[in-house]
Amino acid sequence: MKNLALLSATALTTTFGLVFGTMQTASALNWNWNYSGTGIEANGTFTTNDTPNELGHYLISGITGTRNGETITGLQPAGTPIPGNEPFNVDNLISLSSQQLTGDGFGYSTSGGNFASPFFASFLPTPSYLEVFSAPPLTPGFENLGAEDSELPISFSATIISVPEPTSILSLLALGTLGTTSALKRRQSFKFTANKFKKVS
Repeated sequence: MKNLALLSATALTTTFGLVFGTMQTASALNWNWNYSGTGIEANGTFTTNDTPNELGHYLISGITGTRNGETITGLQPAGTPIPGNEPFNVDNLISLSSQQLTGDGFGYSTSGGNFASPFFASFLPTPSYLEVFSAPPLTPGFENLGAEDSELPISFSATIISVPEPTSILSLLALGTLGTTSALKRRQSFKFTANKFKKVS
């Protein structure tokens, strides 16, 4: 009987540990994002930390998606400019407020060897989002925008992708408990059969 109680306690502890341990160690959020403008269509997903800073911004640590059919190949490191837009460093911050990007924005590269950086232009008469786009040949310096480069207005949006409902976590817990109960019943049935067999022999 002691063994049954120990098995039950161990199984329940393991189930709780798996469920709530996973919940506590979650440290990333996934987002859907998109923006568009004249001749521009970009969309994909972000990965950010799960805790905003004091201003409500989350730090983007990963990016996937496409821009005008080109695959996004990497996130521009925070504190550096996209090639061709020096010296304007990106900060890779995103928020859930009405102004989701900062004046530094985020940057990324594409499979075509191009670079893009959406940001919030508070200096405009009507503040709004812009995208700086740099294409080869890449000449350092924002003042050297070539015919292949652009800085155009865009509309931008990003939302956190839904996380599992609490009922899903409860369901997982219930399945773990059900599995434990089944194991205990099988063990008790085996003991009963073994004892019965002993008496007959």
